Amino acid sequence: MVGSSTGAALALLSAITGPIPVKSLDESRLRELQTALSLLGYPVGDIDGLFGPKTRSAWAEFKTDVFSGNPDLIGPESVATLKEKLAAIGSSGLGELANKESTIAAIKDECRAQGIGLSTQVAYVLATTQWETAQTFKPVKEAFWLSEEWRKNNLRYYPYYGRGFVQLTWKDNYQKYTDLLGKDLVNNPDLALEPQIALFVLVHGFKTGIFTGRKITDYITEGKTDFVNARRCINGLDKAHEIAALAQKFLA
Repeated sequence: MVGSSTGAALALLSAITGPIPVKSLDESRLRELQTALSLLGYPVGDIDGLFGPKTRSAWAEFKTDVFSGNPDLIGPESVATLKEKLAAIGSSGLGELANKESTIAAIKDECRAQGIGLSTQVAYVLATTQWETAQTFKPVKEAFWLSEEWRKNNLRYYPYYGRGFVQLTWKDNYQKYTDLLGKDLVNNPDLALEPQIALFVLVHGFKTGIFTGRKITDYITEGKTDFVNARRCINGLDKAHEIAALAQKFLA
C-alpha cells in the first residue's frame, strides 16, 4: 500500500526522542520528512534534503492543519501523527477492483485520506475517473482500444503516454511519482496501471496540481463550485461540460 509502507518507513524521524528544531535535521532525515509531506500533498518543492523556505512552509502548514504546536520544532508526537496520516493513504483495499461500486468507494476513501473531503470535490474526482476510464472505473492506457504500435508511432511522449484512472503523461511526471513513491515508473511505466498507484496519483494530482499546475481547490471549495473550469486540473476545457454534468449526477 502506498501510504502504510511509507509511514512504516519513517525510521530516521522515528528515532527522534524529543522536540528539536526542524532546521537541525540532517539531509537524510529532511529527505524523509520532505517525502512524507509531499505524499500528503504539502508543497515542499524538490526532495533534496535541504531546509529551504518551501520545506519550512510545508511543515508549518502541516502543523497548522493536523498537529498544533511550534512550527519550528519536530518531535515524537508530531512524527507519530505524520505516520498516522501516511498510513491512511492507499489503505482503501482497492487491489481486487471487484466492481464499479467498490472502486467508487475506494476513491471516496482516498479523497478523504488525502484531504479532499467536500462532497462537491469528491463528485468531481469521480466524474473525471468515469470519463477518463471510458466508464470502466479501471486503470487504462491512453487510446486503449488501439495497439501499442499505434501509440509508439503517434504519441510524441511515448513511452510516457497516459496511464491510470486519469492520464499520467510525460516523463517528468513519471519521474515525479518515481521519486515520491519509490517505485520505478520511469523504467517501468506500466506500474502506473497498478490500482493502488493509480488511485494515489489520481487524488494526489488533483490535490497538488501536479498535472497542469491547477488544483481542485482552485475551482471547488466551500464557497464555490465550478465544475466546468475544474477540468483545467486535467486537460484544459476538453469535454468540460460533459464531465461537469457527470459531477452533478454524482453529487445528487
